[in-house]
Amino acid sequence: MTAADYWEKVTAFAQTATDEVGAHLMSAFGKASAEQKADGSLVTKYDKWADQELRDRIQKTFPDHGVLTEEVEHIFPGTDWCWVIDPIDGTTNFARGVPLWGISLGLLHKGTPVFGHVYLPPIDQHFHGFLPGSSGLDMPTGAFVNGQPIHTGNDYPSGSRLFSLCARSLKVLQQPFPCKVRMLGVATYNLLMVASGVCLGAVEATPKIWDIAAVWVITQAAGASWCDLNEQAAFPLEAGKDYSTHPFPTLVTQPGLVSKFEPLVKVIL
Repeated sequence: MTAADYWEKVTAFAQTATDEVGAHLMSAFGKASAEQKADGSLVTKYDKWADQELRDRIQKTFPDHGVLTEEVEHIFPGTDWCWVIDPIDGTTNFARGVPLWGISLGLLHKGTPVFGHVYLPPIDQHFHGFLPGSSGLDMPTGAFVNGQPIHTGNDYPSGSRLFSLCARSLKVLQQPFPCKVRMLGVATYNLLMVASGVCLGAVEATPKIWDIAAVWVITQAAGASWCDLNEQAAFPLEAGKDYSTHPFPTLVTQPGLVSKFEPLVKVIL
């Protein structure tokens, strides 16, 4: 199989798997009862079903690939290739009937993401991207939504520009802030709004590995700047490490705006 064929296979797999899993989840959207996990987030039986379904599909299609998932597999296996799965990003929205939630798949090579795919069934948007970085892989580049290229904007902070917060970053608003703020309730989409040029920046205070693996690729492939707020590089992951409780505080901005926003969002740490 050529490199081009391999990446076609990866891209088609992610599109088909998230389409089909998403269609099933849509049948339960707004109807699912949820319970609270130890970290305060919600989980439904549909999160667990989607997690299993995606793991089964990966095992069938890519039997030599490892998996790291929100609901079951929390320890990075250290395989050359590993998928990181968030079966429902935005479970609270999903359970409460808010039409914004997604399915996230990130593909890591030797512990670092090189491909990401996020599908948001309620709005039928597929985001995907490629970021070979220093991997040496022969692969495509770029970021896309529904097959069309996306890029960050080049605006400057003002009262008419947007910045997106997560629910745990409200301390940001205890000081003057140079943009209008939005809160979407979906970590992946929060950061993808920077990649698509809608927001100047976005911050996530306590995302887990399944929240960021796919969008780490897509946002940077679209030209965004990624800032690890705890000054510890998110990748590569460590083989044998349990990532179930490990947070990755993150700021993503349009190019050149890290120095503008980083001092303002550091209050979340």
